[in-house]
Amino acid sequence: MMMNSQYYTITSCSQYYKVQLCVYIHTYIHTYIHTYIHTYIHTYIHTYIHTYIHVTFSFWYFFAHKAVLCIKFRFPVGRVFRLHLKMATACNRSCLQYLLHLAHDNLDFRLPEILSLLCLRGKTFQPGENFRQNSPFWCLGGLTEEDICGVMARSVCAKSAFELWGHGKTHGDLRTSLLSYPPERMLPFMQKGSTYRINVYTFNKTLAFADRIKRIDALEYLPFEGTVSLKNPQHVFCLLEDYGSDPNNIPEHPDYIYFGRWIADGQRELIRSHSVKNRHFIGNTSMDAGLSLIMSNHAKVKKNDFVFDPFVGTGSLLIACSQFGAYVCGADIDYNTIHGKGRSSRKNQKWRGPDENIRANLRQYGTENLYLDVMVSDASKSVWRMAAVFDAIITDPPYGIRESTRRTGSHKDNFKTPDGTFVESHVSVSQAYHLSDIFTDLLNFSAHHLVRGGRLVYWLPIYRPEYSEEMIPLHPCLQLISNCEQTLSSHTSRRLITMEKIKEPEDVDGLIHLAEPWSWPYQGHNAFREKYFSGINKKGGRQESKPDVNGGFT
Repeated sequence: MMMNSQYYTITSCSQYYKVQLCVYIHTYIHTYIHTYIHTYIHTYIHTYIHTYIHVTFSFWYFFAHKAVLCIKFRFPVGRVFRLHLKMATACNRSCLQYLLHLAHDNLDFRLPEILSLLCLRGKTFQPGENFRQNSPFWCLGGLTEEDICGVMARSVCAKSAFELWGHGKTHGDLRTSLLSYPPERMLPFMQKGSTYRINVYTFNKTLAFADRIKRIDALEYLPFEGTVSLKNPQHVFCLLEDYGSDPNNIPEHPDYIYFGRWIADGQRELIRSHSVKNRHFIGNTSMDAGLSLIMSNHAKVKKNDFVFDPFVGTGSLLIACSQFGAYVCGADIDYNTIHGKGRSSRKNQKWRGPDENIRANLRQYGTENLYLDVMVSDASKSVWRMAAVFDAIITDPPYGIRESTRRTGSHKDNFKTPDGTFVESHVSVSQAYHLSDIFTDLLNFSAHHLVRGGRLVYWLPIYRPEYSEEMIPLHPCLQLISNCEQTLSSHTSRRLITMEKIKEPEDVDGLIHLAEPWSWPYQGHNAFREKYFSGINKKGGRQESKPDVNGGFT
């Protein structure tokens, strides 16, 4: 019994300790583990749920707010949210910078052309902080890729346009700039499966082929994953280096470096395809193809416009305007030129052919359907009804050098009839048409026949030693937009004047135009022909030759 009692006591103690151990473990689990789990749930999960509810509530509050506005102003809800998305996308795209690579000729004409083409799209000119007008590279902001493509589809002064990814004074600066460019803008053009090519352009310096390859290899830090294709790449990238504009002092290292994705080329090819050398019908004063296209852009000529040239000649300006979709017509006092008769201006060809006329020129370039007509008419005596009908007037008046400046007049005489009475007769004669009268009539005609906002673009011959800004003919209804010089010699030049109609003419404007001092400074240039030949003869040490009767160049 003693043994059994002791065994029982031991057994009871064992159970006691087991109970104590269970209580201890349960207390530990309850106190620590349960508290930890509760804290975790309260701190993290509750916070997550609270944040989720807050964000979700904010989203639905925003949605409800927009929905209330839509209901109040009767706007479709979906359209409003799509508009927000489009605005965000447009903002991202408009914040980009674009690089224009311009031709280094006709420097004065480049800025007015780009300004006019941007104006056609309702955009403003926003150059970069280091903008220089005579530089071949311009950085522009505030535009979209569609805007750039629209400008390049017209411009003959710009060679190419790029989406600017990076730029700097050194290749190190270029690398820093490229690596800071948004990757989401780069990656779509560098992804695997695409093809690309990298070109190297230099201004005022020629690089050896090996140096070009080194510059391309130095761009290895860019994440290109596509395949190189030199013949037909999907994407073209360009490294452009500017070595200044002084050919006698070319630096060893570039002044500035640019890198970007090619977007579009300009219309420089039109200068070659529309060259006067290959034209069907030409004259002594046929306008250069490049300048004709520039004049059309300065005038903001666009599709379905109505354009008139009062000194049409062989129609070079009509060809350029029709290239951009405008309907064209013209007038000239020279019957032979209008009808394509008389002596030819070509070498080794005595007479003009049967189909040499302005219509044939437009047919040559596929724009005959835009040709309305031309007529023999005196610019000093308008035959048009008094109405604003033209979207643009573009012309190159005669200067009296190669073509005479003349207008129709009359010689009156009294003669005796068979019945013994004296009758005044009228004999049509050709009279001198002074340059001052030409431009006065031209501005008056434009003020009456241009639509509001329409432009007048014309050439003004200048004797450089006497030139001043005050000599530009003005009119109360026309605002001066640009004044660009093309140097012809050391003492002569001509200026491309662009004016825009800002108001309809009133009776008082005609009196102001004659009374104001700024309306007649060009009077002194009636002797432009004499001054032109005087400068040539003084330079050559010869006596001045006597001009012919008609004031033409012989």
